[in-house]
Amino acid sequence: MNLSGVNLREADLTEADLRLANLKTANLSGAILTQADLTEADLRGAILNGATLPVASLTAANLKKANLSEADLSGAYLCMANLTGADLTGASLDGADLERANLTGATLTGANLYPPSPGRTSIVPSW
Repeated sequence: MNLSGVNLREADLTEADLRLANLKTANLSGAILTQADLTEADLRGAILNGATLPVASLTAANLKKANLSEADLSGAYLCMANLTGADLTGASLDGADLERANLTGATLTGANLYPPSPGRTSIVPSW
């Protein structure tokens, strides 16, 4: 699915199936993506500031240089996600699974990085 550069600002995409979607440079600021499946999605340079993504699957998603400032990623699955150079300023990652996520050069100023809930994988980022 090619949604590259599309404006989805404040869209309600709750439980959307966006696996393998091309969302490169898309504007998803303020969008609601609760429990959305973005597995292996291309979100390079996407604007997700203030987006709501609790319990979303971003497994192996490419979020290189994405703007995730003030985003709610509580309980999100970010295993093997590429967050190189991403802006996570003030983001909530409470209980997010970051196992083998690449956070090289990511901005984490003011981000909440609390461990996952019992039964979930630990936070083991690959730096």
